[in-house]
Amino acid sequence: MKKKPAKRQKPKKTNQSENVQANAVPASKDRRNFLSRAAWIGAGVVVAGGATVFGTRSVLAKMAELDLERIGQGVPAVVQIHDPSCSICTSLQRQARKAMKGFEDQELIYLVADISTTDGRAFAARYGVPHVTIMMFNERGRHEGTMQGMRQAEELKAAFHGLLE
Repeated sequence: MKKKPAKRQKPKKTNQSENVQANAVPASKDRRNFLSRAAWIGAGVVVAGGATVFGTRSVLAKMAELDLERIGQGVPAVVQIHDPSCSICTSLQRQARKAMKGFEDQELIYLVADISTTDGRAFAARYGVPHVTIMMFNERGRHEGTMQGMRQAEELKAAFHGLLE
């Protein structure tokens, strides 16, 4: 009996999309990864935006504090003669800002004559005062009092209230 020659098998046709599907990540996992990344990116955008707003407000507040032209513009002013490299000045500034917390902007303003700037040096020289000094001006810009040296917030707050009376 003669053997029939074995039929040669043809290579099986495969659909390319089946190969791609076998190696691909399921669509639900892709979507989950995307949503997870999107949440982190969204959180990063919120944090960066918040930091930008806070930084901008901080810079604007500092610029307003340095504007000595505001003295005599209808609101009493407290001016600190300040040297940014002086630790006592920094402590006094912290206490002065703490004392200012009970006052509205329209009631009393806090300004800084920074002696590392030309305007700040000129201001201190005009009144003949050193750094670590608080000066108080009425709403018309008339000098009402000076406090030299380190002071605590409670003492400063009492002096500031006296300026408003």
